[in-house]
Amino acid sequence: QARVVESGGGLVQAGGSLRLSCVVSGRTLDNLALGWFRQAPGKEREFVAAIGWNGDSGYYANFVKGRFTISKDKPKNTAYLQMNNLKPEDAAVYYCNRVRAGTTVTFDAWGQGTLVTVSP
Repeated sequence: QARVVESGGGLVQAGGSLRLSCVVSGRTLDNLALGWFRQAPGKEREFVAAIGWNGDSGYYANFVKGRFTISKDKPKNTAYLQMNNLKPEDAAVYYCNRVRAGTTVTFDAWGQGTLVTVSP
């Protein structure tokens, strides 16, 4: 199991921006992707975005296209999620996980996540 540590959440007004970070340790990311997921109160966890570790391809859930951008820093084993034009419905705990490249299939136990709160 890889260990993931998410950070960067906080309180922001609607229309604002946040940048989340995910640091992965303990397992390789070669030939895999690193994905962001989120879970709002009373809802199922859902896929947000992922990026292949051996390429530059990012893929996104439809509801964040054009607003969120995923990127990575390979030497730091870190992935970022830049979230712009945040909406109240984006409020959730955001988690990251290793995923099978090109999919949303996860490999590891979930970390603590980072809480994003969006005020109207």
